[in-house]
Amino acid sequence: MAFRRLRNSEFFRLEDWWAVWLGLLFLAAAVSGAVSAVPRLEKWTSAPHLAASARGWLSFVPLAAGLAIPCAVAVRATANTSATRYLPGFAAVFSLALFAELVSRHTTISSYGLESVLWAVALGLLVANTSGTPPWLASAARSELYIKTGLVLLGAEILFSRIRALGPPGLVVAWGVTPVVVVSMYQFGVRVLRVSSRSLAMVIAAATSVCGVSAAIATAAACRAKKEELTLAVALSMSFTAAMIVVMPALARLLELDESVAGAWIGGTIDSTGAVVAAGALVGPRAETVAAIVKMIQNVLIGIIAFVVAAYWVAFVERDPSGPRPDPLEIWRRFPKFILGFLGASVLASFVLLPTYGAETTDELLRTSKGIRHWLFNLAFLSIGLESNFRALAAQLAGGKPVTLYVCGQAFNVLLTLAAAWVAFGS
Repeated sequence: MAFRRLRNSEFFRLEDWWAVWLGLLFLAAAVSGAVSAVPRLEKWTSAPHLAASARGWLSFVPLAAGLAIPCAVAVRATANTSATRYLPGFAAVFSLALFAELVSRHTTISSYGLESVLWAVALGLLVANTSGTPPWLASAARSELYIKTGLVLLGAEILFSRIRALGPPGLVVAWGVTPVVVVSMYQFGVRVLRVSSRSLAMVIAAATSVCGVSAAIATAAACRAKKEELTLAVALSMSFTAAMIVVMPALARLLELDESVAGAWIGGTIDSTGAVVAAGALVGPRAETVAAIVKMIQNVLIGIIAFVVAAYWVAFVERDPSGPRPDPLEIWRRFPKFILGFLGASVLASFVLLPTYGAETTDELLRTSKGIRHWLFNLAFLSIGLESNFRALAAQLAGGKPVTLYVCGQAFNVLLTLAAAWVAFGS
């Protein structure tokens, strides 16, 4: 009887909770040493097979199995899809994600900052809009499960001791500017540009002002955005991020900015964490450090913004004006539960792992969990592509309003963050 009640509870049925359980499971595997390293590909120029040795290529088989089996249990519980149906599709999805990773590791492509998630989306769209996504493959295209689990692991990478290292100046840039940009972009998109979809305007605003892909994912879940809207926001974010990796350091040198100011500026404006580190390194070691920490501080807002967006959507966007006031429980039901895992993983890493193992060992453990997260994101965006179509994306781009919103919002973000960085770090 107790097992039946557990099986019927939301902790067993909801995908959000399974993302928490899977994220903590993968984190525990990294911390315990059950997974000591995640295979990766090296950069290549003319011979893609040299991106890994023969043994290195084979190491992706246990990685795929280690991801597939727990996810199969979650899919069985949440979607009633059997493992015999899910696992063959997962093998194909993982193989396509591996191919996208291989493309991203080409030396030229990598130098432009075109990350694997962008190629994963493109490859998924190519399959979906040519041959079509067959049902056996679609059964493993579980974009939200992979995304949410990856975000739980992202939480472990946010260590409060490193946030504290920059003190108030870091908070001014990361937490002072971001809410202003989110609200301004959303209002500009809805009231001035009159973007037809409020959820699209919100997802683009979050992607631009917080942390690109990760913030877009969390916000899309909070406002129930369509997959095509999330795909479009991610494509815009990743495309402009590739240009900003080159442009931002060049502007910093042109303006003769102090490295701390330049690092804070880069960390507060470039959307992707990896791109932030790369751009900061082009300015100097101090800029790289400050940029990475500012972005880490900014990432804390992912959970807060997701909660606020969920509450706003329930109380204002979706509320029937003639109906009763929304029940607070409705906000809880709409709140993305995986955000609790995101915050819990951050607390666990900051106040348990770091004091227990020390900074060096904790970094090594988190490097392993980060590798797992990387592959979950590859799987997620490959799945988004498999579930989307060009016609729906073209409809979202009608009139060019989403692009205009992104460009105007990012320009505002760049100027406001520069002013905040100058005030906070100029001395």
